[in-house]
Amino acid sequence: MNADLTDDELAFQDEARAFLQAEFPADLQAKVDANIRLSREDLIRWQKILYKKGWAAPSWPLEYGGTGWSHTKKHIFATEMGSIGAPEPVAFGMKMVAPVLMAYGNEEQKQRFLPDILQSNAWWCQGYSEANAGSDLASLKTTAVRDGDDYIVNGSKTWNTYGQYADWIFCLVRTDNTVKKQEGISFLLIDMKSPGITLKPIVLLDGHPEINEIFFDEVRVPAINLVGEENKGWTYAKVLLTHERANIAGVPRGKRRLKALKKLAADTQDGDGCSLLDNPAFRQKIAEAEIELEALEYAELRTVASLTVGKAPGPESSILKIVGTELAQQIDELFVELAGYNSLPFVPQQFETGFEGEPVGPGNAAASALTYFNNRKATIYGGSNEIQRNIICKAVLGL
Repeated sequence: MNADLTDDELAFQDEARAFLQAEFPADLQAKVDANIRLSREDLIRWQKILYKKGWAAPSWPLEYGGTGWSHTKKHIFATEMGSIGAPEPVAFGMKMVAPVLMAYGNEEQKQRFLPDILQSNAWWCQGYSEANAGSDLASLKTTAVRDGDDYIVNGSKTWNTYGQYADWIFCLVRTDNTVKKQEGISFLLIDMKSPGITLKPIVLLDGHPEINEIFFDEVRVPAINLVGEENKGWTYAKVLLTHERANIAGVPRGKRRLKALKKLAADTQDGDGCSLLDNPAFRQKIAEAEIELEALEYAELRTVASLTVGKAPGPESSILKIVGTELAQQIDELFVELAGYNSLPFVPQQFETGFEGEPVGPGNAAASALTYFNNRKATIYGGSNEIQRNIICKAVLGL
């Protein structure tokens, strides 16, 4: 594999870098640098800037408003975004439900939903996991029973990220209990304003209600919101999850965090008054993380190379998901080790907009607990890493 960029790709890299430096709002950059959580309005404002440039959906085909970029250019743009901490468009619409609609939706659904997703006029969330159907997702119990021109949906979904902001939810629902469990599932689009939907926030270890439980009580959903064929939803779900796992690796984000880690290490002294960046034991830990990140980057580039020759992201994306999430947690632990007592007086409010108190500890040190707690879930979402190892054994190694 040749990892060198062509002259055209280098020119694009310069263009992307210049655009981001000029157009990523200064107030959002300040929030990112201070580890302040971006709001729904912040994310939408940035996504609309990308839309105006024509760069909101790099992975979409041109016919639906995509960029027409090569897979290498998409990788370059993601890398440049990550290097300054600019958030990618919220994945649930752009990278998850949209590819399913393009592949399996009818023309009416594409015309109805894709423009609003592209323009960030509608916020989507995911309705997959349930209380007793997480890693064993095919055991889901939420039902959708056909009633004339509608489906009547009953049940619940959990671990629903940012459902409190969502206008729509894409759901896996059971439409047939008489067949093998994977064969009785359908893919349904549900308006979150529908009567009978209630939402219960779940506060995470970092103090933020990022995820939710969503309950469906006799929710009436038009049958025209069924994507593809009834009872074929498991096929569509697997396509969506493959795209989700490939996006979890987080190499650009990892590079930015390692850079911040080195700066914090250089500014932190051990008991002898020496910089921890010069401490052999700690330098070795940083080096190990950096080597692992570089290896992950080359694995991701191999995936890019496969996509370039027309292959879809396959089970190999599970490798990126496993290594990327576990490496992120490894970097979290190094931040906590460096922060020491500064990570103990955990004050999550200081990372929210409008906090007027005194910050506790240096920014990257004080934020170490916040990030550590939040990233404990990373090895679970997108399919737990234990399940990903099973996929690799069966689909990649043939065991």
